[in-house]
Amino acid sequence: MLGQQTAQPRAGPAGVRDMAGKAAAENFPVALRLLPRRYRDHLMAVYTFARTVDDIGDEAPPGQRLALLADLRDDLERLYAGLPGSRGATADLDGTAGQPRDPAVRGLAGVVIDCAVPAQPFRDLIAANEQDQVVSRYETFDDLLGYCTLSANPVGQIVLHVFGCSTPGRAELSDSICSGLQVVEHLQDVAEDFRSGRVYLPLADLRRHGCTEADLARPSASPQLRRLIAAEAIRAGELISEGSPLVGELSGAARAAVAGYVAGGRAALAAIAKARYDVLAATPRPSKIRTVGLLLGVLARGR
Repeated sequence: MLGQQTAQPRAGPAGVRDMAGKAAAENFPVALRLLPRRYRDHLMAVYTFARTVDDIGDEAPPGQRLALLADLRDDLERLYAGLPGSRGATADLDGTAGQPRDPAVRGLAGVVIDCAVPAQPFRDLIAANEQDQVVSRYETFDDLLGYCTLSANPVGQIVLHVFGCSTPGRAELSDSICSGLQVVEHLQDVAEDFRSGRVYLPLADLRRHGCTEADLARPSASPQLRRLIAAEAIRAGELISEGSPLVGELSGAARAAVAGYVAGGRAALAAIAKARYDVLAATPRPSKIRTVGLLLGVLARGR
């Protein structure tokens, strides 16, 4: 997980509030600080919600995680039921009984109303963390991409709504970028994920390259594992490139933001390659200079 480590959250709604505070206290991503205020505030609300969901799924007491995630989903439904014009609205968001209890959910009210963000992407982010509680291995790459439809793609869909530029075609391109970025993150975090009991490298690919899970516990990657990481990196890069024409369809802040995501993914892949695909000895991280250079290139080419 990114950000600062804090004490374990408490059970129940109070525990959710603890982790919402944690998410809000973390350093806001630097790239988002450069956007106009109207976008920045909305994206901060989305970021806080997403980090709260992830923190529950990763850091709450294991026996309480599903219940806490269910509480958060109930709060999300309260938010949407209380929106003006909702058929289920029995109260507005002014402190009545229909108000969401969790501050991370309440914080979404502005972005949901101003940007007409549908509920499903937020539901999917919760569902991804629920899946993490019961699924810790994926047999094929397609299975992993199915997980990405819940864990990563909703973020891009929400971002398009925030910038007011969502269309079905753009959402499809965004999904490709986000799935690629999720795979890249999994490659960077192989060792950390394994220590947490999770393996996001497809099991079929492990076998195909002559690897076992024991290889993931070593202090450095074996030649077989390096070849596997290289193969998965190619797949991730292809996904990002398939979606990168989205940059050319956008303008202004939206273009800059999506170009930043594309450049960040490519910079991370370059860092993995520079480490000779040894993701166990240290987590490969791109330099800021390399990332900025790639960003300028993506902006210039529009992909």
